[in-house]
Amino acid sequence: MTNVHRIKQDICEIGRRIYNKGFAAANDGNITVRISENEILCTPTMQSKGFLKPEDIATIDMTGKQIAGSKPRSSEALLHLEIYQRRADVKSVVHCHPPHATAFAMAREPIPQCVLPEVEVFLGDVPITKYETPGGKAFAETILPFVDKTNIMLLANHGTVSYGETVERAYWWTEILDAYCRMLILAKQLGRIEYFTEEKERELLDLKQRWGWSDPRNTEEYKDCDICANDIFRDSWKDSLVQRKAFPAPPAMGPKAQAAAPVLGNDQEALIQAITTRVMAELAKRS
Repeated sequence: MTNVHRIKQDICEIGRRIYNKGFAAANDGNITVRISENEILCTPTMQSKGFLKPEDIATIDMTGKQIAGSKPRSSEALLHLEIYQRRADVKSVVHCHPPHATAFAMAREPIPQCVLPEVEVFLGDVPITKYETPGGKAFAETILPFVDKTNIMLLANHGTVSYGETVERAYWWTEILDAYCRMLILAKQLGRIEYFTEEKERELLDLKQRWGWSDPRNTEEYKDCDICANDIFRDSWKDSLVQRKAFPAPPAMGPKAQAAAPVLGNDQEALIQAITTRVMAELAKRS
């Protein structure tokens, strides 16, 4: 039997974490947990997530109608419901505004891949949605192109939404992403980031598969993708106004990259060798 009171306590605990981490200022953010096929526990609107009590948590149905609780449910519950309707495995959704990750959402800067092992194993490619005014159906539907292939996404000019089999697991993905984005910003100040080689990235993808974590790059559909170039969601960049600005593209990796590499003929090789010889000779004269 589902212990609803315990789940409400868990929601309050995660609310405290996102507040204490600076992921939800004032009354920002919302948390839900699915407790049955048609019942969702939902944090209330206009209340700080850092000071929630179990009795504050509302219950809504899968249409968004509130069916229990003295405080009105979050105005962004529709976003959560879109995820539940399309992912039967998801039991909890966390939405908040972690500052470093949200900075990438505001800049529409894609999250670099093939840089940090934990991000490759636990997150993978992180999409950025189109912007829509929060709270309405159009806003909720911005996640639809991505929801089946990831457990976290950036909401353009807004924040993050992450989801999983428990409320703590749903929160983890947000914490991992924000920590990574902070590291990226710090690394950028030092100079540049270095990407994994294709060999090392494939080792991580193999490890991910052995541990039972899904990744589109390990599926037949994406077997030919460039594994470090955000290929899973790249087709959405134009609509979402996403563009690389702060971080350069990684070296091309994967079958497509190999196929695209130019094959040099004998004449081209001879020309390159001649140029190299001339350059080396000039350098020798100056030394």
